[in-house]
Amino acid sequence: MSWSDPIVDEVRRARDAYAARFNYDLRAIFRDLKEQEKRSGRKLASYAQEPTVEPPQTLQSSRATISVSPDSTLPETAPPAEI
Repeated sequence: MSWSDPIVDEVRRARDAYAARFNYDLRAIFRDLKEQEKRSGRKLASYAQEPTVEPPQTLQSSRATISVSPDSTLPETAPPAEI
């Protein structure tokens, strides 16, 4: 199954045409982008700080205690269910 999206196709054509202007040289493309950024006075790209992650909150124990006598036994288990 092959399909194409006209918007994606247009973006890819524009990207390829732009890269071709610099013979696909990434350093030349970077220099051009930085020059455009300088002329515009806006920051086109930046490294975002990594978000700070808060430690997960833990549930507080109620510290409930259960008294068990030394003579107590475990309850019998229920018989297996029939299928």
